[in-house]
Amino acid sequence: MIVRCYSSQLEPHGNRHPLPGFLHKYVRGADITRRVRRASCTQTKEGRAGGREGNDRRERFDGSMTADPSSSSSTAGAPSVKGVARTLSQHHRAVVGFLFGFFVILVLYTTASGQFGTTNTIVALRSTPAEQNARTSPPPPASTPTSSAPNNISTQAAVRDMEKGKKDEAAKTTGEVRIRDKNVAPGTDMNNKTADSVQANRTGQSGQTVNDASDRMEEELIRQELGQDGDKNESNVKQLGAPPKPVCDLSDPRYDICEISGDARAIGGNRTVLYVPPAGERRADGQEWAIKDQSRKYLEYIDKVTVKTLSAAQSLVAPECTSRHAVPAVVFAMNGLTSNPWHDFSDVIVPLFITARAYDGEVQFLVTDLQPWFVDKYRLILANLSRYDIVDFNKDAGVRCHPRIVVGLRSHRDLGIDPARTPRNYTLLDFRMYIRDIFSLPPDGLGIPYKQKQEANRNATAGTEKRKPRLMLINRGRNRKFVNIPEISAAVEAAGFEVVVVEPRRDLRLEEFSKAVDSCDVLMGAHGAGLTNFFFLRTNATMLQVVPWGHMEHSAMIFYGVQAKEMRLRDVEYSITAEESTLYDKYGKDHPAVSDPESIHKQGWQLGMKYYWLEQDIRLNVTRFAPTLHRVLRTAEE
Repeated sequence: MIVRCYSSQLEPHGNRHPLPGFLHKYVRGADITRRVRRASCTQTKEGRAGGREGNDRRERFDGSMTADPSSSSSTAGAPSVKGVARTLSQHHRAVVGFLFGFFVILVLYTTASGQFGTTNTIVALRSTPAEQNARTSPPPPASTPTSSAPNNISTQAAVRDMEKGKKDEAAKTTGEVRIRDKNVAPGTDMNNKTADSVQANRTGQSGQTVNDASDRMEEELIRQELGQDGDKNESNVKQLGAPPKPVCDLSDPRYDICEISGDARAIGGNRTVLYVPPAGERRADGQEWAIKDQSRKYLEYIDKVTVKTLSAAQSLVAPECTSRHAVPAVVFAMNGLTSNPWHDFSDVIVPLFITARAYDGEVQFLVTDLQPWFVDKYRLILANLSRYDIVDFNKDAGVRCHPRIVVGLRSHRDLGIDPARTPRNYTLLDFRMYIRDIFSLPPDGLGIPYKQKQEANRNATAGTEKRKPRLMLINRGRNRKFVNIPEISAAVEAAGFEVVVVEPRRDLRLEEFSKAVDSCDVLMGAHGAGLTNFFFLRTNATMLQVVPWGHMEHSAMIFYGVQAKEMRLRDVEYSITAEESTLYDKYGKDHPAVSDPESIHKQGWQLGMKYYWLEQDIRLNVTRFAPTLHRVLRTAEE
């Protein structure tokens, strides 16, 4: 008996290339790792007779499997054919499953590579188009000092171009984003949006827990990808950090101020100051402020100056410099409440000292609403604070470029300085000594030349005649003036003083007047601007302030008394009675302005201003005033 077996089997995967583990789920039905066998065996006995039908079946079957037609069995042929067909079908399904799984994995791998293959796409999702342009665009060309200055029309046109760039910026940004989205390869758009969402979640909601494991994995992949390019990616992150610090500070209750360091451009005709950031720091949106460039931000009389930090688009069309300067500039106004000496110093000169003194004269003043009389009267102070010509900013047609521009003046309090807030801890005493030095007044340790000469003449003629202390009596011209000035002058002389009566005017020459004040031991006057001349007094000299009727002691102290003490001057106050006020004669003793000043103040400062500052004059009771004079005399003789 001859037994022949025909088998069909699939080789185990160990004899071929191993399949990736992730394909097992696609070809599990094929059982490719299990050997499959199907056998067809026929048994024949030599000499045994068989029918032709059996031989024909065996010949047909064996013809496809073997070359020996006589070695088959007619009874087993049909089952063997079905087994082989089933095996081939299973093998076919296994191959198709393998190919399908391989194709799916290939698509997934291609998508992942498109998302994480470069940092540019991720950075682009976090950047605005204007920022990307700013990083790659060169800075605007700088004008040379010898270049010809364009006229005012060209400057205005440049400003209009800059404004147009600002208006078109939003549309430009939207268009560039759409173009960029269209250029993203198919299949990566959703992944990029996912990356953008994850990154936004990191930057905008730091600290929020991410519950989804896939989100955490994707976030970690983005973090690793951003860290693979070293310095380049670190630079991008720095550029996309927090917005720069604003150049303007509006937080102080007294004043607003803007400080620009770098490419600062002042356009006087437009009352505008521009800041052009470096190319690597430009942002999609600019910033703009409008401030009053003096020490009192709520004054209605001060026009505003516009300060702008240009965006990336605006920086490319910024007006070119018509002149370049190596020193900083300070932009400030001379109008407002000036023309009153107290406001001249409190609103402009002292704040200008606080703002500009640290430059030691290496600063230029760009003055809005320039007042020629102010420049003339205080020319020594202005010339010492700045060695450069004063610019009438309102009439300046060019574009002035400075390495630093300050817009506005710092002010700590009315006619005062806070040392903790000044660059070199200046005090009001430092300011008084500074003023005395500017006007060439003698140091405190030296005698007063005028007094020394007078004393020498007296000694030559009268022998041992004692020098009298000198008292300057300042009389006001309009309100709160002394109506009995001759009587007061006589009382002062009777007390033992040498008296000098003056009535200051706005056109007073401070060079001469400062020397007259310096020669005096006492400066006397009613509460008002004339007492501001106490800056010219010597240390330990006396300011004698006559306080008008109407509960004005507090104002007298905060506007003059505190300052006198800070400058090492003696402060003496004499408060008049209701009978010494002309309000008593005008309204009578029963009028609230005379009998009850507090009720007037409760109705608002305007009513108090009307009665006690504007309508009141003083008729000094010299008998009542005499003890005060004697007390001051004893102090002056010490």
